[in-house]
Amino acid sequence: MSQQGVEQGGSRYLYDSFDAAAARIEANERVAQERWTGLEYRLGQIEGLLDRLERRIWFGVYGVAAFLLAQGAEALLKAAMR
Repeated sequence: MSQQGVEQGGSRYLYDSFDAAAARIEANERVAQERWTGLEYRLGQIEGLLDRLERRIWFGVYGVAAFLLAQGAEALLKAAMR
């Protein structure tokens, strides 16, 4: 019986096994890391868009409130002038 990893002459590539499973796992880990990085980037963009949307909504709410207050003040002024 020959032992794997023990050189018996010739090229070491004939006796050393290539660990394909480890190479696949490393490749999958690199792919998963790149996907995670891309996901974090996209989530950051979505978060920025949501912040801007929230700001626009609040501007709209404040605009409506200001309009209603102006209408109320105008009504009070007209009632005071009569």
